[in-house]
Amino acid sequence: MEVLKNQFLTVTISNRGAELQSIKDAAGHEYLWQGDPTYWGKRSPLLFPIVCGLWEETFRVDGKAYHMKRHGFASHSEFHLLSKSDDTVCYVLTSNEETLAAYPYHFALFVSYVLKDNHLSVVWNVENPNKHDLYFQIGGHPAFNIPTMREGDPLHGYLRLDNPKAGRLYGNTLGCISKGHHPLRMDGDVWEFRSEDFDDDALIFDESQLREVQLLDADKQPVVSLNFKSPALGIWSPTGKNAPFICIEPWYGIHDWVGFDGEFKDKYLMNKLLPGAAFMSRYEITIHQ
Repeated sequence: MEVLKNQFLTVTISNRGAELQSIKDAAGHEYLWQGDPTYWGKRSPLLFPIVCGLWEETFRVDGKAYHMKRHGFASHSEFHLLSKSDDTVCYVLTSNEETLAAYPYHFALFVSYVLKDNHLSVVWNVENPNKHDLYFQIGGHPAFNIPTMREGDPLHGYLRLDNPKAGRLYGNTLGCISKGHHPLRMDGDVWEFRSEDFDDDALIFDESQLREVQLLDADKQPVVSLNFKSPALGIWSPTGKNAPFICIEPWYGIHDWVGFDGEFKDKYLMNKLLPGAAFMSRYEITIHQ
């Protein structure tokens, strides 16, 4: 475990999956979901080299079929600690025999956490050491405690969306999505969510419809903000469990369309790196105190 700390926040990260484990303020209040397996045993897994599900858990490269579970392998891989300073920690995962058997590309995946005041930046960098193009998807899956809930309460909370007209996709066919946007029921820019909103699994927004989402308290004041520039976003809490957390997930990638059986490179929202090229992006978590 590595720890970043300043006068506002204390952040803990694990080498396994380079996964956030805790975000506490100076008073010791925890903002990150703590992984109770009764509801969901993870906290903030990294999604790579796919985001969400493949149709029949299968993808194809040059006609050869490969099989991969939802969200890929990065979240259960051991990352190497590359560097650490007072305000930054950086991890790296590189391709190996195990990853190449499941995903036929060499890669270097760097994950950095940068703490400044009450802001935590999560930075992804992917490098292509191949002599051919590299295709991948990447995404975050941070889960936050819902300030309006206590354990045992019915699921209930508030999110503020920077685009109240954003429309969701549905993904209820064997973990894959269908085309067509559907509006949310909004009160201005505030969405009041309940358990039944997740009966179809995650709410999925594509086409860069959103850039900021805020988790609000009972007075509609921001507690946590996420800022991002990803083309897609997922919002999720496990259906039927009344779990006291909500995931706000910036994605560079998305599920397969229902029935998709094309090449991996032709998946919707696929990222391509030329030989020797690099990809970098970040999202920022702000804790309001």
